[in-house]
Amino acid sequence: MALMPKRVKHRKHQRGRVHGTSSRGNFVVFGDFGLQCLDRAWITSQQIEASRVAASHFLHGEGRIYIRVFPDKPVSAKPLETRMGKGKGEPDHYVAVVRPGKVLFEIGGGIPEDVAKEALNRMAHKVPVNCRMVNRRPRV
Repeated sequence: MALMPKRVKHRKHQRGRVHGTSSRGNFVVFGDFGLQCLDRAWITSQQIEASRVAASHFLHGEGRIYIRVFPDKPVSAKPLETRMGKGKGEPDHYVAVVRPGKVLFEIGGGIPEDVAKEALNRMAHKVPVNCRMVNRRPRV
């Protein structure tokens, strides 16, 4: 099931531009290992769901997968074979705006590092950004 917000303040957003790096959500908090993106992009709800399915299938129900991004930006589209004009199209799907440094997914629950690395690698193949695996910071 694709992620989407229950309700939104504005039904149609403008595209905007993705500037800078991620200042929030840029280190592992919930799990032991995380998947950190290195590019800026829009990640659709279908890509997030495909990543979740790929990892949960590989882990066979072991451990825990945390999704750290949520698609809350509506992307509108005009129907096919429609003439130009007549206003902006209806909301088609939702995307999550990610900046470099954002942790997209986390894996925890006593999973060994080599298994977590393979699961995160499978997740990274489903999203349109370059990613790297990061570990939890040691507590001081």
